[in-house]
Amino acid sequence: MVGWRKVEPEHVLASAPSDRNLCRFQAMGCQTTHSNPEVLHSCPLVFFATKPHILPAVLVEVAPAVTEEHILVSVAAGVSLSTLEELLPPKARVLRVSPNLPCIVQEGAMVMARGRHAGTYEAQLLRSLLEACGQCEEVPEAQVDIHTGLSGSGVAFVCAFSEALAEGAVKMGMPSGLAHRIAAQTLLGTAKVLLQKGQHPAQLRTDVCTPGGTTIYGLHALEQGGLRAAAMSAVEAATCRARELSRK
Repeated sequence: MVGWRKVEPEHVLASAPSDRNLCRFQAMGCQTTHSNPEVLHSCPLVFFATKPHILPAVLVEVAPAVTEEHILVSVAAGVSLSTLEELLPPKARVLRVSPNLPCIVQEGAMVMARGRHAGTYEAQLLRSLLEACGQCEEVPEAQVDIHTGLSGSGVAFVCAFSEALAEGAVKMGMPSGLAHRIAAQTLLGTAKVLLQKGQHPAQLRTDVCTPGGTTIYGLHALEQGGLRAAAMSAVEAATCRARELSRK
């Protein structure tokens, strides 16, 4: 299997309505076109990365060119697998992917769900490509909206926490730039420990605490401020909104 970083640019064909949307692909040496059906005629693996309200029209346009040899991947938020399959020929092999912003630095958290006619081969191929951009997990489609609340919106939640950590240090006398760099590195390092050691966060939290030390005093303040309840409510609210948007 190959990853994105191993895919030669000349093997990529990108389509968009105007050159303005294709300039980055052209700069990388990719082939480009303004014809969506041309992509289907040339490529067995096709990603649909349009805005959700545009995707149905694109699918209707390319449907006559879809064959059983194609693997079709939607990155459009809120467009269900059933909708994709309804707009495409019978037995079309369709998968959905939900990425998040850190994919741009190869540290994304992604989930994918497969349609009725996509099998293990298609799932493994897609995962092998996406893992060049971070971590990819296969989930039931019902969990895609939860991923949006946890990881898509979660990027903003983590940024808010990082900002608050840094501002606490600024309050105590640390220069702002330094405080924000250390806060971000603390989040990065903690995440790596959790992933590499496979520990539950509660275990790592316990390891950092010493009786009567600084950390337990800080944790007490976080509990008084309702940090955990607020974080859980934030994921719940974002997930519920994602489900609302999916039904529109």
